[in-house]
This record gives sequence, structure tokens and C-alpha cells, in this order.
Amino acid sequence: MVKSTVRFPEAVMDRVEEMVEDDVFSSKSEFQRFAVEYVLSELGEYEAEMVDFEEIRSELFTSGPATADAHDAAELNEAFYENAARVRQYAVRGDIETAEEYIDTAYPVTDPRCLLLDDLLEAYR
Repeated sequence: MVKSTVRFPEAVMDRVEEMVEDDVFSSKSEFQRFAVEYVLSELGEYEAEMVDFEEIRSELFTSGPATADAHDAAELNEAFYENAARVRQYAVRGDIETAEEYIDTAYPVTDPRCLLLDDLLEAYR
């Protein structure tokens, strides 16, 4: 494996640490690996390589409250994919600062989608 250093806002890391304490993830590293693999698998033809990826994914996304109907969920997913594509587009063009600003305006730092997009962007730094 390749080692990568990633900087996160304190509020994001506080939430990640809560998830580790609640045994949702075994460590902060496992969360970060999952986040990156999840975004990549959702964006295109990437096959997740993380051990237990599908198990973690199904636990995280099927155990949440069922408050939104399928149509609302699909719209939320579509908006996220559009934002992720835009962030990737900026990153591929070398415009990392604009990508960071775009993430910051699209989601609050405590939103898990912000963390996923930051992890996606890290691959282009």
C-alpha cells in the first residue's frame, strides 16, 4: 500500500472518531480507505479492492432511517454525482483551489459527502 497524508477539518475528524468509537469502523484509516473507494466506485468503472467493502457499504447505507422516498434519494445521489464530477473536472485541469472552494460551497465540513469529495481531490494533489 501507498501511504498518503490527508488533512481534515477538526469537525470532520471528530465525526470520524465518533464512528470509530461506535465500532462503525475499526480505525480512522479504515474510514478514509472506505470513503475513497466508495466515491471511486460510484463515479465510474472502478472495482473496490478493500476487504469487506460491500459488507461495510451495505451496513452503512441500508441501516439508516427511511425518511426519504426513492425519488428524493435518487435526486440527492444525482446532485452528489454532479458535484463529484465537477470537483474531478477541476482537479484534472490542475485547478485544485477552485475544486476546494466548490466543495466548501456545496457542503458543510461536517457533511460526509464533503469528506468523500476531499478524499477524491487528494488523489490529484
